[in-house]
Amino acid sequence: MPTPPISDEFSPRELLNRETVYQGRIWNVIHDSVQLSESGGRIERDYIDHPGAVSVLVMDDEERVLMVNQYRHPVGMRLWEIPAGLLDVAGEPPLEAAKRELWEEADRTADRWSILTDVFLSPGSSAEAVRIYLARDPQLVPEDQRHERTEEEAEMISTWVPLREAVAAVLSGKIHNPTAMIAILAAHAARAENYESLREPDEAFDVHPYLRQV
Repeated sequence: MPTPPISDEFSPRELLNRETVYQGRIWNVIHDSVQLSESGGRIERDYIDHPGAVSVLVMDDEERVLMVNQYRHPVGMRLWEIPAGLLDVAGEPPLEAAKRELWEEADRTADRWSILTDVFLSPGSSAEAVRIYLARDPQLVPEDQRHERTEEEAEMISTWVPLREAVAAVLSGKIHNPTAMIAILAAHAARAENYESLREPDEAFDVHPYLRQV
């Protein structure tokens, strides 16, 4: 029997019941009752309902990547990350959200955009889906046009890191943010093919079709 292509696929199960058991400021916790199959059993699952997110690996002409440093309270650490944010503006396409986050968190725009990859960050417990972009030819936004950052974001700093050093930091356990790690390694892999295998930036991004099933 031939080996099927390596590609994840949507595989719905019969949804018997859905209940919001916790409603939070940003995301909720959902309880589902699901029938696995005709011969399988019924399962009960709690997981985080998430609006989805975008993140941006910015690369300049010297193949340096832009890293931002931010305090993350759940782990009590300042982490080196890449610009990122929620898809929480109604009707905003993912690419436009990515451009907005790059402006808000890094005071930059970029002329060339590609999709690095899409990822479910913790599919056993969360519906969070993230689209990761590669942004090239970055420009600094004039000071009078920059976003005013507040709360944890007010303490953000940024720096340029050569791609090879960023890869080494991932492999040595010095970077822990999963989106940043995936983006750095994906960019390193794409570089070997001169970035020609990357997808167009406006490709549709279906964040979580299952959560729309009621």
